[in-house]
Amino acid sequence: MEGTVMTDGKCKSLVAYLEVGHAICGTLTPGHDPVQKVTLVPRGQARGLTWFIPTDDPTLISKQQLFARIVGGLGGRAAEEIIFGEPEVTTGAAGDLQQITSLAKQMVVTFGMSELGPWSLMDSSAQSADVFMRMMARNSKSERLAEDIDSAIKTISNSAYQIALSHIRNNRAAMDKIVEVLLEKETMNGDEFRAILSEFVEIPAENHVSPTPSPVTV
Repeated sequence: MEGTVMTDGKCKSLVAYLEVGHAICGTLTPGHDPVQKVTLVPRGQARGLTWFIPTDDPTLISKQQLFARIVGGLGGRAAEEIIFGEPEVTTGAAGDLQQITSLAKQMVVTFGMSELGPWSLMDSSAQSADVFMRMMARNSKSERLAEDIDSAIKTISNSAYQIALSHIRNNRAAMDKIVEVLLEKETMNGDEFRAILSEFVEIPAENHVSPTPSPVTV
């Protein structure tokens, strides 16, 4: 499918709402990276893609930025639920859910960014958080900590999802307009996306991006 525009109307519309859901939820959540492009042209197994470009040092990421990325990542599933109804959610958000779960787990276990406190719960001898969790399972004293970690991850994800749902509910008119343009053009750059969104809602100040200057013909 790579590089081939989708033609099935229902599938194309669904993917458009998924991608615009990511873009809207990311753009309206303080601390999120700006949208560079939204496209319905498939790449690999992805039927559409939304690109975000980091504006700061990628090696130093704040708690606000990480949480914003989780909200943005859940924007596709939130769009499915609000636009098409909970019974009609699809497998399209599977990759997003894996990524946001992994990110929430890192916030809890590695970065000390949860209700459990500023502690790294990652054993330096373990190569991944999953290995660490298996190590803990062998010790009955660690069962409560494992439960607390799972609860903290769930708290972060659920909180982010409620914000994503709110963004979609409150900006349905903007979403419909952006999807309409995207379905017609197949690809939309970040400046055009933000221009349309700004007609309906104010973008958080910290997420403002200066428009890319148009090339001048001489």
